[in-house]
Amino acid sequence: MVSYGVFLPVGNNGWILSTTSPQYEPTFELQRSIVERAERHGFDFALAMLKYRGYGGQTQHWNHTIDPMTLMAALAPLTSTIKLYATVSPLSYNPIVVAKMAQLIDEISGGRFGINLVAGWNRSEYAQMGAWRGDDYYGYRYDYLSEFTQILLTAWERGRVTFHGEYFDIDDCEVAPVPTGHIDLISAGTSPRGRRFVAEYADYHFGAGGDAEEVAASNAALAAASAELGRTPGAFAQTLVVLGDTDADARRKAELYQQGVDLGAVAGMVREYSNDTSTDGSSAMVAESHRADVSPFYGGRALVGSPQTVADHLNAIAAVPGTAGVMLTFDDFLEGTDRFGTEVMPLLAHLPARAAATVPAPKG
Repeated sequence: MVSYGVFLPVGNNGWILSTTSPQYEPTFELQRSIVERAERHGFDFALAMLKYRGYGGQTQHWNHTIDPMTLMAALAPLTSTIKLYATVSPLSYNPIVVAKMAQLIDEISGGRFGINLVAGWNRSEYAQMGAWRGDDYYGYRYDYLSEFTQILLTAWERGRVTFHGEYFDIDDCEVAPVPTGHIDLISAGTSPRGRRFVAEYADYHFGAGGDAEEVAASNAALAAASAELGRTPGAFAQTLVVLGDTDADARRKAELYQQGVDLGAVAGMVREYSNDTSTDGSSAMVAESHRADVSPFYGGRALVGSPQTVADHLNAIAAVPGTAGVMLTFDDFLEGTDRFGTEVMPLLAHLPARAAATVPAPKG
C-alpha cells in the first residue's frame, strides 16, 4: 500500500513561481483548512518545509514563510488521524531542544508526529542569522547531521544523553520525558552521502518524482545504500499536480502559469541553489532544471491532466518497488486537495485501507 500526503505551502504561493498562478500568503488559517480537508479525504500525512529566505522577484517568492514546528504543534489538537511532519535543520536547532519539542508535539497528536531532517544547504538563509558554519560545511553537512541525529535518537530512547563528537559536546543532559512510541524520520538526501544518511537513520526517503522510471532509479539507489545495513527505508515521491476537467483544461492552466513565469524569482532560486558546491545532489538538479528550461514549476515539471491522467501516472509510481508514499503539491491547494480527494483517489489502486474507506466510491 502507498500513502498519500500533502506538502504544505508554508511559503507564499507554494511551488509555482508565476504571477498568473494562484497567489496566497502562508497563513495558519490556510494550513489548517488544507490539513482538515486532507484528513477528511483520507490523506495519510502532511509535511511542512523549513525556509528562512526567499527568492524575490515580482512575486517575492517564499519571502514570506511560517515555522513548521510551531505549525504542527498548533495543528496537532485540531486533527485526529493525519500524520504531521515538521522540518528541522541542525543549523537552526539544538538537538536536545528538538528532542523535547518533538516529544510534546507527539504527545499532543497522540503519536502522529514525525520529523523531516535537512542538513541545511542554503548559505544565505543561515548566514543572515549568523548560523552558517562556512562554505566547508557543504562537505561535512551530513556528518554534522549524523551527530545531531544520534543525539536525538539517544534522547528519545534513554531520556539522558552524553555525547562527545566532532561537532557536538553533550554532557549528562537530561531529556525526560521520552516519547511513548517511535517518531518517524524523513530525509531528502539524493547524493551518495545523503542516501547513506537515509540508509543509516531515516524511516523514509524524500526521493525523486517524475515518471515511474525516474522513481525506480531513485528507489533502487536507496535500496542499494540500505542493503548492507539491513534496513529498508521507504521512499516518498513528490509530484506537483495541476488538475483540470480534461487534459486540455489542465494544459490551459499550466500554459497560463508559464506565461506569467516570475523570471526574477527563478533567477533567485537558481542563484541560491548554485551556492551549493556539491554537484551530485538535489541542489544541483534543481538549479540545472531551471537553467535548461525556465519553468514556473519548482524542479521544472508538473503532473498536468485530468483526474484519470493524474491517477494513471500515480498508479505507475505506486507500483514501483520501494515506493511507500507520494507527497503532493497543487497550484490551488484548497481546490486541489478537495478535487484530488473526490476525483482522483477513487481511481488509485494502492491506497491504504483507511484512506480507501473514507473516499467516495467512483461513480458509474
